[in-house]
Amino acid sequence: MSHICCTHGARHRRVTIFELPVLLLMFLAPLLICCSAEEKPVDCSDILQQDPHSSSGVYTIYPFHRQLGLPIIQRRMDGLVNFYRPWDQYVEGFGDANGEYWFGLEFMHKITTRGRNELLVEMEDFDGNEASARYSSFSVGTECDQYKLTVSGFTDGGAGDSLTPHNNMKFTTFDNDQDTWANNCAKSFLGGFWYSDCHSTNPNGIYRWGADGTIYAIGVSWSTWKGVDYSVKSISFKIRLAK
Repeated sequence: MSHICCTHGARHRRVTIFELPVLLLMFLAPLLICCSAEEKPVDCSDILQQDPHSSSGVYTIYPFHRQLGLPIIQRRMDGLVNFYRPWDQYVEGFGDANGEYWFGLEFMHKITTRGRNELLVEMEDFDGNEASARYSSFSVGTECDQYKLTVSGFTDGGAGDSLTPHNNMKFTTFDNDQDTWANNCAKSFLGGFWYSDCHSTNPNGIYRWGADGTIYAIGVSWSTWKGVDYSVKSISFKIRLAK
């Protein structure tokens, strides 16, 4: 007989299944959840196991009973969500599971402390070209450490390595400057990220349409692929437990 547990401060979330086992997670307000860990689905595989005929859609999951499969923790695709946001919103997460969103620094920290995680960054330009970059180790530190990024083990999928220069950087927003530059990178480049002095990639910058050097390096860029003044059509960060 399973124990009934009450988890204070947990977050009740919803998941959209696109390509299994990829998880797309969105955020609701904090709730008091009383649940049986054996009965509540944690990810897409649980939903399919409970109902093999499940179709793509939005489902309720309970992600902190065990480690997630392969969540997408960041996605840009159409510019419909504003990513120029304050610190507390980057901590909590924001956006739409069916569109653009940010998973939340606190949740990134929680799920990347349960084992070594791999990161896959996928992107597409406005001509339909695709590229990726893979990292064998990815984790996010605690709030006390300003959610410091630790990333290593780059493998090229055509995009080049624009993330390693951000390794060991603390997270910066326009209202919480933790970068190593004399000014605030988030204010200057209109995003929120693990800026250094300032960026090789700006995935949370202003959504623009391709090459545009009108205002320097403010777009959704991955510099080793298209340069700092090319804003990609789409980009996503996906993580999974390393095998």
